Formats: sequence, structure tokens, C-alpha cells
Amino acid sequence: MITDHQVRKLMTLNQTESSVSVAAAKAGMSENTARKYLRLGKLPSQCKETRTWRTREDPFEDDWDDVKDKLEVNPGLEAKTLFEWLQRENSGRYSDGQLRTLQRRVKYWRATEGPAREVFFTQKHSPGKLCESDFTHMSSLGITICGEPFKHLIYHFVLTYSNWETGDICFSESFESLSHGLQNALWELGGVPESHQTDRLTTAVQKTSHPDEFTRNYMGLLDHYGLKGRKIQTGKAHENGDIEQRHHRLKKAVDQALLLRGSRDFSSRQEYESFLRKLFMQLNAGRKKRLEEELKVLKQLPAKRLDDYTPFKVKVGPSSTVRVKKNVYSVHSRLIGETVNIRLYSDHLEVWYAQKKVEEIPRLIGAQKHHIQYRHIIDWLVRKPGAFENYRYQDDLFPTSNFRMAYDLLKDRRPGRAHKEYLKILELAAKQTESGVDDALRWLIEQGKQISPEAVEALINTHQSIIPRATDITVDEIDLCLYDCLLMVVEVG
Repeated sequence: MITDHQVRKLMTLNQTESSVSVAAAKAGMSENTARKYLRLGKLPSQCKETRTWRTREDPFEDDWDDVKDKLEVNPGLEAKTLFEWLQRENSGRYSDGQLRTLQRRVKYWRATEGPAREVFFTQKHSPGKLCESDFTHMSSLGITICGEPFKHLIYHFVLTYSNWETGDICFSESFESLSHGLQNALWELGGVPESHQTDRLTTAVQKTSHPDEFTRNYMGLLDHYGLKGRKIQTGKAHENGDIEQRHHRLKKAVDQALLLRGSRDFSSRQEYESFLRKLFMQLNAGRKKRLEEELKVLKQLPAKRLDDYTPFKVKVGPSSTVRVKKNVYSVHSRLIGETVNIRLYSDHLEVWYAQKKVEEIPRLIGAQKHHIQYRHIIDWLVRKPGAFENYRYQDDLFPTSNFRMAYDLLKDRRPGRAHKEYLKILELAAKQTESGVDDALRWLIEQGKQISPEAVEALINTHQSIIPRATDITVDEIDLCLYDCLLMVVEVG
């Protein structure tokens, strides 16, 4: 086969050699071949004809019109679905190995005759104009705190021009989480961009009754910082493309950093937050030049930041509970009938009465849930023991599995007095020590002893030695001098 290189050499030699035969010989081809290429004035690659014909018969030719009709009606049909339909309609005619042939033909139809595809238009970003933020779930990374799975989200903030980013740990896509994260980002940045864009966060940004309007709280937040609010269309995540892409890259960076660290377990939430803060600093290190351009045009921060909580004023009901954002929380029975102020933060809520904080409670994630603390109601439960049996929130009155097992054993042995006996044990936990009562119950259960309030109280008051849990393992300290002695013996030997 004659190559382009040979023909180029022939054309050069033909200008210097005495005859075509000599030039052909030096170029490594026959004289007739040389004369052909000199006459054409083209390289071999330029002489090849593009193949437009099939090398084998199309097995789907007879049924293609039917396939095409279905594609024109429903362009979203996959080739595999159509192939399986053809196999059902023409039993034994098509083998599984022919699927790829149909897939290629359907792909060609989509590219030449199918509907126009959505076009994504690359946007030009300007310094200080736009920031985007969104929440991203981190559970897939398998992060744990003291061995327990840490289910959480990251509120993620990005400047679209410089790609400077930061984030905060949160547990729901609530307005409080957005407010806390956005304000932290702006104060860390030291300035305010022109606009802030999010997706259509129903609870935090978008009104349920009027989807085109922002919530009052979100508008107040934007006005305080002089931000213009923007949100993307429903189902159009690509409109928030910068933050969506940063979600993917952030998770990848976290995963790689965890691999380098050698462990996905952290001793505390604070240690994990420090890990993330260090990672954001590393990611932003290469963006300083473009960030400096942004900082020059950012607006000034207001004199102070807004509170990170949403206030509520509620009256404590006769069941010693308050309802906040469709969830039920208990407060101390002393507050029944009183009106209290609730400060709802992203991860907890505070109960205020007479300008003083009287309670701090973990925030429940979701709706129609409850958080009942037995210490709030135990005084009256002991006085009304009959209410315990059918109490709506009974499951919240078992602080640990040992309390639950103790109650079940009491019902088996003394069914008539089980609830009274158990409530006295729960009262001991409230007025003395929950961990002490838990250890006493564990010891009584493991030893097969009779469970009663008197037995539990006796164990607590006498400080009787309780056997350790099966999971409590102690390793004696090793005397390293033993190794020195062993080396001396080896040397002497």
C-alpha cells in the first residue's frame, strides 16, 4: 500500500531526478504507480472514496417503518424497549445479539430526523454579580461521629465568577438553615454580591400557595443585605449549574480527603467541622486572583447580621406540650397555661419565658413528630399512673433499652402494678441519675433479680459494684521495661 509519505517524497524527487523511473525507485514504488499519482496530483488519502453503502443487509428493514412511527409519536422510547416489542411481535425472528444494531439505527434517527434537543447556553459571569447556594446530602460518604452514622447536609455557597465556596453543616432544607449558612458565607467573604440564586426550596424560599413569590422571611433576609433574589424553574437544575457542579466536586474532594485521612470517623462534630473548614481553604487557595477581582466590586456588609432563628409565640397546652412547625415538644409542667417565646434555629429550639431561656431542645427533622422529655411530666405521671398505659407518647418515656426491658419484665411478673412500679423507677432517674438507674436496671436484668423501685434505689444509694457492660473493655497498661529485659536476654544468648 502506497502511503502519503511516499507520494510526497516522489513529488519532491521528481523535481530533482533525471527521470520518473529514478524518482519512483527512490520513493519505493513502481514507475506506473508514480506516473498515476503525478497525473492525479493527489495523496492516497485524498483519493479514497467515503463509503456510503452498507456492508450487510439491515435485519430491521422490514419493520423499520413501524419502529419509526412509534419513535415519532414517543421520541423518548428506548431502543431496548422497541427491540423487546419487536421480539414479542415477531417470535423467533430477532436474537438478543441484534439489539446493538437497532440501538445504532435509533441513535442515527435521533441525530438526523428526531426532535431538536435542549441547548445549554454557556453563560458569561462578571465579578461580584451572582452567588448561588443550595443544600446537598452527604450521607453517601459514610461519615460517622464516634462510630455512629452522621446523617447531615451541607449548605453550599459559591460565587459564580471566582468559584470561591464555603459551606455549613445542617440537617434540613429549612429557612433557618439557609439564613444561618448564607449569613455565615457573606460575613466570611466580607462583602455582598448583587444577586443570590437558589432552586425552588419550598419551605425556605418559595411560597406554597403562590409559587412565584418569595416567603416573607426570605425577602426580609435579602432586603437586609441588599441582595436581589433569583430562583430557577421547577425541574431545571442546570439553571443552578455552578452550584450543582460544585456539589459534585466538593463531595469528590471530601471523599479523597477522607481516603488520605485513613478514617471516616470523627470524635466530635467540631472535629468534622474543622476538617471541612480546612478543606474549603485548600479548595479556595487557587482562586485568590479572581476572588480579588470580586472583592473590589462587592457591596459592604450591613452593620450587623440578622438573628439566625425564627420566633414563635405559643401557649403551653394542658398536656405540657407546644406545637412548632407541625412537631410537638414537651416543656416543664410548671409552664402549662403560660405563653412562651420559641426561638427556632436550624438544629435546635430555645424556650424563653420572662426574658430568660428556660429550655433548649434538639429540633426535630420533618413533620408530625414528637419529642417528650419525661423529666417535664414525671411529677404528675406518678400521681396519675393510670394515664401511662395509653399515653400517646409512651415510647418517649423509655430513655434506654434497659428501661423498656424493665417495664416489659414488670408487666410479666406484676401486671396489675407494672406501670406504677415503672413510673417510680423513672422518677428515680429524673431526681437522681439516669445513668445510675440505667446501670442498676442492667445489672438486675443480667443477674435475673427481682426488679422494683426499692431494689434500684438500694443499688444507687449503697454504691454497690455493678458488673461492667459486655462492650466495656479495659486493656491493662503494658510495662515497656519488659521489652528491655527481653532484648537483654537475646543479647546474652
